[in-house]
Amino acid sequence: MKARCLTLRRLGCVALVAGLIASVMPRSLQAEAVTGLRFEHEDWMLVCDNTRTCRAVGYQRFFEDSESVAVLLTRKAGPEQPLTGEVKIGELDLEEAAYVALTSDADLSLVIDGQEIGKVKVDPAFLGAELPDEVLLPLLRALRRDSVIEWVHDQYRWRLSDAGASAVFLKMDDVQGRIGTPGALVRKGNRPEAEVLPALVPPVVIAAPVDASPVALPAADEPALRATLRTLVDEETECSGLAMPEDGGEALDVVRLSDSRLMVAVSCWMAAYNGGSGIWVINDSKPYQPVLVTGSATEFDGGTVSAMHKGRGIGDCYAHEEWTWDGEQFVHTLSSTTGQCRGLAAGGVWDLPERVTELRQAAARPLP
Repeated sequence: MKARCLTLRRLGCVALVAGLIASVMPRSLQAEAVTGLRFEHEDWMLVCDNTRTCRAVGYQRFFEDSESVAVLLTRKAGPEQPLTGEVKIGELDLEEAAYVALTSDADLSLVIDGQEIGKVKVDPAFLGAELPDEVLLPLLRALRRDSVIEWVHDQYRWRLSDAGASAVFLKMDDVQGRIGTPGALVRKGNRPEAEVLPALVPPVVIAAPVDASPVALPAADEPALRATLRTLVDEETECSGLAMPEDGGEALDVVRLSDSRLMVAVSCWMAAYNGGSGIWVINDSKPYQPVLVTGSATEFDGGTVSAMHKGRGIGDCYAHEEWTWDGEQFVHTLSSTTGQCRGLAAGGVWDLPERVTELRQAAARPLP
């Protein structure tokens, strides 16, 4: 089945992606673990998903260092889980000579307060490297205090900020229940590792097949339906496409989802470098009883609605949401970001999910 771009009438079939990261202060530890968490402090950010896997990312000093660099630290939930790390050199503002040097079987040295700690081999395709323990552990110690942390190759230097790292590490320990245990990143103690919160199993969503054949609604029903759809969209979204066509609105894009349900889509908004469509599920005849899925969709593909938006025009940071049809409704199955807009690479670098699910396909119907 071909993907349907839901902004196709105004935006064209373009992958457009989700805004800037918002800090979320959780109501409770359990709420964090179940719903996921995004938290930022100075030059560091944390994203934990609903399985309690956490990913912390630190960058160069904001507005001070022009050479972009980032470190990703990942830890799964549960006792005795190790922390893994990666370093990435930013590409967008990298001068040609530095790029050539880094892609020529290069080493990257970790230098802390002027002292070389260790080296890693640069992956020329990624412009980064995984961090072995002999590099990662000294880096963690330096990040918890006021340090000058640099990644160095020949005359080229990229400074990693420590501002915000301790707050992010503490939040990660809190989400995973590690505070006071030997494995905590900060505030270590003698509380048994067995008391660390376990990993959670992602919810299972059964993806149902969709018909996706176009449907023409009775013309007489459209004015009232459009008015009802408009009431379900928040005031900021507005959804200009819901005006009647003679008033500047757009034709409704309606397809069949199942024997009794339809999907309605219409372009809602367009900004400088993003746009989005409204998606509703309705009955296939009156009363339509619409349910809003999202007001910012960008694509519909085989039973999945996607919303992808970039955080700024150069496209170095994105966010992504997905909803999957389960035969009755569109279930929110994915929420992720590539991190802050720090000039690392076009399209972003890492996948930092806040919501994950296990998708399974519905069993095929038996032949009559």
